[in-house]
Amino acid sequence: MIPTVLTIAGTDPSGGAGISADLKTFSALGAFGTVVVTAVVAQNTRGVKAVHQLGADDVRTQLEVLLDDVHVDAVKIGMLGSAEVTRAVAAVLRERRPAYVVLDPVMVAKSGDRLLAEDAVVALRDDLLPGCDLVTPNLPEAADLLGEVEAADEDAMVAQLDRLADLCPGVLLKGGHLDGEHSVDLLRVDGTDTRLTAPRVATRNSHGTGCTLSSAIAALRPGSAGWVEAVSAAKDYLTVALRHADDLDIGGGHGPVHHFHALWT
Repeated sequence: MIPTVLTIAGTDPSGGAGISADLKTFSALGAFGTVVVTAVVAQNTRGVKAVHQLGADDVRTQLEVLLDDVHVDAVKIGMLGSAEVTRAVAAVLRERRPAYVVLDPVMVAKSGDRLLAEDAVVALRDDLLPGCDLVTPNLPEAADLLGEVEAADEDAMVAQLDRLADLCPGVLLKGGHLDGEHSVDLLRVDGTDTRLTAPRVATRNSHGTGCTLSSAIAALRPGSAGWVEAVSAAKDYLTVALRHADDLDIGGGHGPVHHFHALWT
């Protein structure tokens, strides 16, 4: 059966991140995508120019109307933007929870532009995280969530994984910001740790990698035996999408990964 997956996130006119990346990922992996928009973002491959934040009632209404009619198998949550929107999403999902909820805590864009208000970090940590199945922070996001210094090595990642696991039942701590030939991610689900590695891909076209990975996990989880299988397959998909990123020629900054690398010739 084809799973139906929902993305709750912001826009990206350049098509590499946000709901654009999410829907492409869902489609590439055989899931039907649905959307709730949280913010209209004026950005390109070089950076963010402006953000129009939707109100909490606007986001809540979109989400409730969708769930009134459509059975959603899994949810990927991306950019929320404000504390009010974060709390609204958390409240609806507590009442009408799909089977799987994956949170990508979008805080800062690839360009360095902040996408989550400072006061929203508390709402994300206290109201939303406990109701999710898996959170997928990179190292700067993990440090932001914990109020700590960014991890500089794998030992520090393990220590932060312990504290993140107190906030959410499942954690995928992504080590892409560290150096080395391989990127190391640490997954903890149900108290069990799995170390996942992937070779680093030499490309500047990495816009939307976090959106793509979390969306791939959400798309694959309904048909997987467990989180380890879904996360491993999602990482494999992203690695190949990065290898083919230079097949595209999009913008003058950090271009997107190639979501449809297996479908386009």
